[in-house]
Amino acid sequence: MSNWKELKKELLKNPEVKRLYQESQPEYEIARALIRARIEQKMTQKELARKMNTTQSVISRVEQAKTSPSISFLKRLAAALNTTLQVQFK
Repeated sequence: MSNWKELKKELLKNPEVKRLYQESQPEYEIARALIRARIEQKMTQKELARKMNTTQSVISRVEQAKTSPSISFLKRLAAALNTTLQVQFK
């Protein structure tokens, strides 16, 4: 395989891999949005955690897509980042 797009295309031919990939998309999108917003605010994980009254390890787990955060957590996150929470179905 010469690049990631080709490898991904090949891996997604496997129905089980495709199912797992699709199931993990919401956590991945949350992680990407969190990292992007935190960096735009020039905040460290520790600073964000302090503003949310949580720990840096919680922020890390969300950024690594290792957890499915609750809506209340996402609301607190949005407030700490001075942004709004939007949910979409496509």
